[in-house]
Amino acid sequence: MLVSGCDRPRQRQLLRGVDITWGDGRGAIVGNGQLLTLSLDKASGSGFQSKSEYLFGKIDMQIKLVGGNSAGTVTAYYLSSQGATHDEIDFEFLGNLSGDPYILHTNVFTQGKGNREQQFYLWFDPTADFHTYSILWNPQHVIFMVDGMPIRDFKNHEANNISFPNQQPMRIYSSLWNADDWATRGGLVKTDWTQAPFTASYRGFNADACTWLSGTSSCGSGSSSTWFNQELDSTSQREDERCAAAVHDLQLLYGFKSISAGSATRVLLALKGNL
Repeated sequence: MLVSGCDRPRQRQLLRGVDITWGDGRGAIVGNGQLLTLSLDKASGSGFQSKSEYLFGKIDMQIKLVGGNSAGTVTAYYLSSQGATHDEIDFEFLGNLSGDPYILHTNVFTQGKGNREQQFYLWFDPTADFHTYSILWNPQHVIFMVDGMPIRDFKNHEANNISFPNQQPMRIYSSLWNADDWATRGGLVKTDWTQAPFTASYRGFNADACTWLSGTSSCGSGSSSTWFNQELDSTSQREDERCAAAVHDLQLLYGFKSISAGSATRVLLALKGNL
């Protein structure tokens, strides 16, 4: 099966799929349920979560990130279960000074253990317009996608005693919060509160997924949806060459040990369309 490139999911009403869960009025659903905004000021950030839990699916969200001087802020968009042995699949967007690129931070937690970080520079300005960020999660793969372009594939290697998130249903979460102790240049650049409130916008939510309710999956023993067996292969990579003009400047920052320490060793690799 193929992962198609450069797709644009249909917009769905966020009002029907998510609840704003914290922020004391800093989160809002507007535009007849089509647009959601999260804001951050010195007193608090804000966040939302999906009404449903899922065990496998393809999740799409269009996000327009905080513009201008966003240093110190983090916009997080992720799947997560609960508890000390939780599973989690993360997109985190690390703010930066005006004119500097955002860093996209990805991670996968299984049974409470992470340390599977990969970071990317995006090849566009994510604050100028909405872009689609997708998680394709099936029994064999977790594929991170930006505007339909796969940027990371976390494969199921349980046969090699590497755990994989396939037992715990997860909700979708997103939050905008202050993390200036680590987010920008290892915490050297602090949040400029004179620029507050900081705002991120969301639309186009789509969850083509197996809903989990009362211990039962809506998909039963499997799903007929194409995403359930999708993987990256040579054919799909050739199809993705039509997106190479957009992705050729994608840069992967990889090989660090500790972000919070601020002294991570990073290997900068320019990916020329080879994902």
